[in-house]
Amino acid sequence: MYRIMIADDEGIAIDSLTLLLKKEFGEEIMLESARSGRHVIELAETFRPDIAIMDIHMPGINGIEAMREIRRSNDRIVFIVVSAYDTFDYAKEAIGLGVLEYLNKPVARDELLSVVKKAMRQIDREREKRSQDLLVREKLETVVPVLESGLIYNLLLRECYQEDIDNYRNLLGIESAGAYMLVLVFGQEQEGSHMTNAAGISVRLQEQTTLIRETVREFFPGIVGSVMANKVPVLVPCEEEEPDYNARLAMQEKAQRLVEKLGTGTGIKVRVGLGGVHSLKEAVISYNEALDSLTLVSDSVVMTADLPVGVDYEENYPVETEHKRFDCVEKGDATGALHCAGQYFDWMTDSYGDYLMDIKLKVLEFVLWSEHLAYYRSGSVYEFRSRENYLPSLLELEGIGNIRQWFFAKITGACEWVASRSQRQADSVVDRAKVYIEEHFGQDISLDEVSRNVDISPFYFSKLFKEGTGCTFIEYLTNLRISKARDLIEHSDLPMKEIGQSVGYADANYFSRIFKKNVGVTPTDYKGQVG
Repeated sequence: MYRIMIADDEGIAIDSLTLLLKKEFGEEIMLESARSGRHVIELAETFRPDIAIMDIHMPGINGIEAMREIRRSNDRIVFIVVSAYDTFDYAKEAIGLGVLEYLNKPVARDELLSVVKKAMRQIDREREKRSQDLLVREKLETVVPVLESGLIYNLLLRECYQEDIDNYRNLLGIESAGAYMLVLVFGQEQEGSHMTNAAGISVRLQEQTTLIRETVREFFPGIVGSVMANKVPVLVPCEEEEPDYNARLAMQEKAQRLVEKLGTGTGIKVRVGLGGVHSLKEAVISYNEALDSLTLVSDSVVMTADLPVGVDYEENYPVETEHKRFDCVEKGDATGALHCAGQYFDWMTDSYGDYLMDIKLKVLEFVLWSEHLAYYRSGSVYEFRSRENYLPSLLELEGIGNIRQWFFAKITGACEWVASRSQRQADSVVDRAKVYIEEHFGQDISLDEVSRNVDISPFYFSKLFKEGTGCTFIEYLTNLRISKARDLIEHSDLPMKEIGQSVGYADANYFSRIFKKNVGVTPTDYKGQVG
């Protein structure tokens, strides 16, 4: 079926064309007609014709203008111009609008039918192409997500050999040997670093997988996995090396836009964690890094690179208690860690109270691993000999009570170390930023420049700086500059213009306005007060 619209200001022309086309094509076509440019445009919106046989000269809006307007909303329509106006300008404009043929009135029957059949063949080709495209897309929409989910599941569960990875790479067209993982965590609300109602949200997410997949790929050319509870893992192939500062900044900006668009599109709150780059086979490390990063801070987008950041047992061995204790240490929860440590220590003394050496060795093992977790979580520098007295001290201890006390003290220390990591990092970053600002306040420096110098993204640096100083970067820089300017006014005879330039204000008028805003008087008046 072909929809044909006839546009002509002469009723006899419309009637003759209608009779000719119906006689030739019969039930293959649907016909509608219009006698003015405005009516043509309105009819095109409701009728959605495949072919439009257009006259140029019509009342009001002419045929060229009407075609231009129709083309804006229907880029597949085929125009055939039939007009008594055989002018170069009209023909040129018609060609620019993609007109199939420009015929001059009176047009021969056979010539017109030939052109209409040519338009029908063009429409058939486009319909066939669209049909094939849809078929291919339908197959890909069915097969590709299965392959992608299979790859991600195998990588996260460490269930694939290198041969399997290579097969997936070939099937999915992955050329890079490395990758990093994004983890999208959805929730009803955010409480600290935790997203609430994971179970309920997981049901809602199942209905929006297509939207999530398409939205993610707008920003990251990666492989989007299936919904896992309230999480969606994304594998982004890349070269097997860590991105530099600029690349990380671009990644974070894209992730921020992704969060905003997903939140709007799904109506669900979402956070994104980005892990580091690893080989495809070790992508699970990046996945765990991304998840761990999200537990450390409450930002909507968190990058591992920005943060100080992984048997069989005898019967009745308290495995769960052991795991809980390490979980508490990782969170810096001293109360929970000591509770679990007490339970585990009681099990050791109840089961093996006569084997003090074995108890001491197990205590040492747990302390060392707890401190390993603390090192990892706090991003501190490991010192090889920092624990040189642990073994001698422990061996010298007599009595279960003393061993227990030593054990608890070390576990407490590890938890406190983790708990204070954010403050230590903030202090370090802020201190380095202050030094840089002090050395460059007289220059045209920006937050981006300072964040680059301390190697932290502007988003995270801005937050740390505000928390560490109590004011924004601009406020801090302005206060420092005004303080330096006041000192120069009080203790030098430099002209005000030079003083302004020396503290970073090249424009004397701007310097005067900023000074007055902060001090209450202009630099000149201030000079008079202190002079």
